[in-house]
Amino acid sequence: MNTQVLPPTKEALELASELLRNGQLVAFPTETVYGLGANALDEAAVRGIFSAKGRPADNPLIVHVSDAASAEALCQLTPDARKLMAAFCPGPLTLLLPKKNCILPVVNAGLPSVAIRIPNHPVAQALLHASRLPIAAPSANVSGRPSPTTAAHVRYDLHGRIPLILDGGTCQVGLESTVLDMTTNPPNLLRPGGISPEMLLTVLPEVRVVDSVLRPMQEGEKPLSPGMMYRHYAPEAKLILVKGQPGHVCNRCEALYREATEQGVSVRILVFEEHLPLYGEHPHLVPLGSLGNLEAVAQLLFSLLRQMDEDGAQLLLCEVPEPKGIGLAILNRLCRAASFCMEDADQ
Repeated sequence: MNTQVLPPTKEALELASELLRNGQLVAFPTETVYGLGANALDEAAVRGIFSAKGRPADNPLIVHVSDAASAEALCQLTPDARKLMAAFCPGPLTLLLPKKNCILPVVNAGLPSVAIRIPNHPVAQALLHASRLPIAAPSANVSGRPSPTTAAHVRYDLHGRIPLILDGGTCQVGLESTVLDMTTNPPNLLRPGGISPEMLLTVLPEVRVVDSVLRPMQEGEKPLSPGMMYRHYAPEAKLILVKGQPGHVCNRCEALYREATEQGVSVRILVFEEHLPLYGEHPHLVPLGSLGNLEAVAQLLFSLLRQMDEDGAQLLLCEVPEPKGIGLAILNRLCRAASFCMEDADQ
């Protein structure tokens, strides 16, 4: 299959809509990451998503719609859900809500809920309006790899597997959407993203962050949303996270660096800009960005992990942010990319 990469012109959007209506897959940009879309009401098309990505079938998908009225055709909107949509949608927020009968089991892994999102990206919105379809879409990458934030990332992973990629440039947020389970009381935050718990608490009286945000799921637990169970976001290189006081983190990273390089391993140390002076003229430092602008760190994180693979790195040693604001989302992605391998430099 030849994969076309096209700018989102009127003609390209018409082609994309035709492909979706005919049961084909289309990759498209959102404000979070690029999505791999199929008609959410076409079972064979949705199964094609799992095949193209190599995605486990028990990992639910998010259904993208253009507005709250379109969402109401697929799920039961609770009063709190309406408040959240008014505050944050369109935007990087996914709500788990009681499903209606039109939702196929292949979309939501047979759960009583369905994940609904209204994206805040002009190309995604144009595609939803042009196709007049609800679009089921996970990230447009090979399952387990860092999510794509450019059309080039999608092409690298899925060239020859899908017919069309709409190129809308670099994604603004760079991390997948926040997922909030509205079927529980209080609502459970299942996956952190661009809408932080602190932001949610400006609308809701209480939000519970589930344990699996920063630890592996326990045996027997079933994933209620994407990004909960499986190894995700991972580069080819081994990733070790190092937490603690900056000076202690520097010492631990340098010790791990020496140990690995003595064995011929290619190592990079990913460091926040504020801590670079601690490392002196170290030859393999990679700036993560500033702790004072974690939104920019989030936007570039997946691209940076992919770049490390292109550079031939075999081991990445990475500092971590505090789990506050979007720092929680960054830490969640790093924990899963590292398979929860974290060193405590203070011990």
